[in-house]
Amino acid sequence: MKKIIKAGMLGIGNVGRGTYQALEMNRHKIAESTGFDIEIVKILNRHPEKNRGIDIPKEKYTPDPDDILTDPEIDIVIELIGGIEPATEYMARAMQHGKSVVTANKAAIAANGKKLSRIAQENHVLLRFEAAVAGGIPILTSLTTALLSNRFSEVHGILNGTTNYILTQMAQYGKSYEEALSDAQAKGFAEADPTADVEGLDAANKLSILISLIFGVDASPEAIPTQGITKVGSADMVFAKESGYAIKLLASARESDGKVYGNVEPVLVPVSHPLASVGNEYNAVFVTGNAVDDLMFYGRGAGPLPTGSAVLGDVIGVARKLEKDSAYDIVPQLRYDSDPPFAGEGESKYYIRMMVPDRPGVLGVITTVFGQHGISMETIQQKAPYEEDGERVAPIIFIVFKTGKARLLEALEAIKGEGVIKSVDNIMRVEE
Repeated sequence: MKKIIKAGMLGIGNVGRGTYQALEMNRHKIAESTGFDIEIVKILNRHPEKNRGIDIPKEKYTPDPDDILTDPEIDIVIELIGGIEPATEYMARAMQHGKSVVTANKAAIAANGKKLSRIAQENHVLLRFEAAVAGGIPILTSLTTALLSNRFSEVHGILNGTTNYILTQMAQYGKSYEEALSDAQAKGFAEADPTADVEGLDAANKLSILISLIFGVDASPEAIPTQGITKVGSADMVFAKESGYAIKLLASARESDGKVYGNVEPVLVPVSHPLASVGNEYNAVFVTGNAVDDLMFYGRGAGPLPTGSAVLGDVIGVARKLEKDSAYDIVPQLRYDSDPPFAGEGESKYYIRMMVPDRPGVLGVITTVFGQHGISMETIQQKAPYEEDGERVAPIIFIVFKTGKARLLEALEAIKGEGVIKSVDNIMRVEE
């Protein structure tokens, strides 16, 4: 008779539904491969009357989280309610009652990973969160198992399907940002309130987790310089296409000179780079290790079944350890004890698009001020002038050699003070 591993699930939204469905779809295969059955015996659902689009026996539903958190027969708690609280509290209480926890909650892990890892250690249980970073892509498991022998120097990720869909639609079909966002919302790729996605906050949560996992450094989402895609316009897309780039919202981190740098922002990525071809709602993570060199992981970064697959993979991994009575990590996956400090975004090449009056001497003033601030030009491109509010204006696009963002912003303020520009319309990092 096969052993039964019992799990309780907090939440039955999209990811909860996908997790339950993935288990039912592949129950026989999982049992054959592992030698045990996994059973979700209780599900926190405060609105059992709501149609979830999946057939679940009503007796599994409970409105009380304690029916799951304190039930001595439940081995694993699957947290899928999202948000920082009460999710963090529920995960902590579950582990304090001797239960391992699997979650897809990037916000709670990014904000409270240190606390939750400590509680897991103290109670000799496991904390797993594969689905929190890139949906169905097994990046965390790969980094902590098959690739553990590597020292990684950098990571770049397209970690948000909503923004990648919007940017792809703008680049391929000439849609405006507003049109592409509306399309993403109509197709269910974007929420009614897309702020967390389009402002880069979702990607910053995920990058925070990757920085801890790869570099052992504490970089809270609030400490990561973050810029969204709302300023990306058609002029940027045209320049990128003409110049051999694709624009992607990248979550990036690297170790250099004894420090760890990281940021989330729209980036001009050379079309020759594998990340440039990642389109629509797909995600990808590109890592560089000192043994494996460059690797890219690609797949669906969201959606009920892909994310549910990652959740269920963690559940199976935990269940394997439970069966062997080895169910806790001597060293937790998340680490915050490494020597390199987090030092912001560091230096980079930058793209700047500004609007200037169409009159002699403007370009000379701009380049002089850049030079006074130690910033050198790689390319300068002036577009055809046109009439705007009774004045002839012209867009100018610069790509400058490596500099710090603070120095660049200081130079742009000085240029504004010269009265020779009308506006700075966009600033983006350029990946080499």
